[in-house]
Amino acid sequence: MPSRTVLTIAPVEAAAAVCCSPVAGGALDVGQAQQLARMFKALGDPTRVRLVSLIAASGTGGACICDLTGPVGLSQPTVSHHMRLLVEAGLVTREQRGKWAYYAIVPDTLAALGRALTARGELSAQ
Repeated sequence: MPSRTVLTIAPVEAAAAVCCSPVAGGALDVGQAQQLARMFKALGDPTRVRLVSLIAASGTGGACICDLTGPVGLSQPTVSHHMRLLVEAGLVTREQRGKWAYYAIVPDTLAALGRALTARGELSAQ
């Protein structure tokens, strides 16, 4: 015979107390919120999300700008513009090697973005 689950119904007063609990415990301060907004704004463009994905998927830990233009179907100057915004947001790093720029993901920053989306996330990168 299958077991039954017994549900108890809480009085309305108890439910109201849970509803009105303070929310400031895990809230971001103004600086953290501004930093997060800058990062999320940089990821607000589908091309930049693809670029981050391409860099993260490269088996070498980074990608040359010359390898990023083809997959996104954009010119090198346009991809460089997108990459500049990602660097400014702290999502990727840029290293000049001869005439080519190489980009790598900043793992701590991506981890901080993930933590910020949880109830008690903290922004510690950057």
